[in-house]
Amino acid sequence: MKRRQILQQTAFAISTFAFSRDLFAQGGMEEFRVAKGGIPPDLIKLSANENPHGPSPLAKKAMLDAVSVSNRYQWDMNGQLREQISQMTGHTKDHVTLGAGSSELLGLVSLWAAYRKGNVVASEPTFKLWMPAARKMGLDTKLVALTPDKHNDLQRMLDTMDPQTKMVYLCNPNNPTGTVSPAADLETFVKKVASDRILLLDEAYTDYFDSPSMVHLVNEYPNLIIAKTFSKIYGMAGARVGYILAHPSTIRQLNEYQAWANSGPSAVSMMGAMAAITDRDFVAYCKTQNRKAKDLLCLGFEKAGIPFIKSYTSFVYFDSKPYGKNIPELLATKNIIGARSFEQNSTWLRLSIGTVGEMEKVVGLL
Repeated sequence: MKRRQILQQTAFAISTFAFSRDLFAQGGMEEFRVAKGGIPPDLIKLSANENPHGPSPLAKKAMLDAVSVSNRYQWDMNGQLREQISQMTGHTKDHVTLGAGSSELLGLVSLWAAYRKGNVVASEPTFKLWMPAARKMGLDTKLVALTPDKHNDLQRMLDTMDPQTKMVYLCNPNNPTGTVSPAADLETFVKKVASDRILLLDEAYTDYFDSPSMVHLVNEYPNLIIAKTFSKIYGMAGARVGYILAHPSTIRQLNEYQAWANSGPSAVSMMGAMAAITDRDFVAYCKTQNRKAKDLLCLGFEKAGIPFIKSYTSFVYFDSKPYGKNIPELLATKNIIGARSFEQNSTWLRLSIGTVGEMEKVVGLL
């Protein structure tokens, strides 16, 4: 199919994805504005798993410097950033495609899968931003419940696949639960799924605990597509830089679904991303601070009798029922927002990890 035909036929999907994205972006902020008469200056926002410490000093300087050249198209930067990413992951730049955050690329892959007509298998709950557009394009969603201890149920996902399954989506570590699958189990799962259908593996949070990545399998399995982002450990959520790793033949096919391949991030954002990769001290600092703040929160949960799931990410999933109070409302009394549910009729909530000082305020209030 020619690029022009693809772009004409995907216009509806792009608008649908934008609509679902805008709904997701609200994240409760509008309700808080109405209730409080505006956003207070001391607001503590713990809703979107944002890095409270970033961007790094090197990334900030690079982005400021890049403003002066942002009147030029970022053609050269595309290749430079892809080359830098490939060196970091042990691939070539032909294994990499860039986007405005990994969310845009999740939508791109689901759009590609939707043209094959069929269904996609995914966990419930998991990161769902891409799902509404996929359904609008005719890609039905088959959701598989997590295990009782809130892990992705890899075996049930395999059992749920049928001849019409065109794609499997797996977020590991999973969002919103923070759980991670053992490396051996995950690799077995990848080999079984990606042997004959698309496996979209979302690795947005692997950097926080060096969780197992499957990037070493992309050459062997062209159906494996791994999504990564600069939004989390690198602290660049608002800069919108993400990338996918896949076999070069797969990358070429996906690029046909972009009006201008790798054009999503701006020149300013890409300069920041290139600098962020080199700032290893800052990444190490973010990891350390995340663990300190999370340990503090989990200790507070233990003292308050609130069950929680061990997290390998920048958020914690916990059960508010034993506490006996409405935790989101309680936190909002001190301008702390973000605790919210991702399961229907459930008392389980997710809260992002902020700074150590912010978590001290949460624990003190609890």
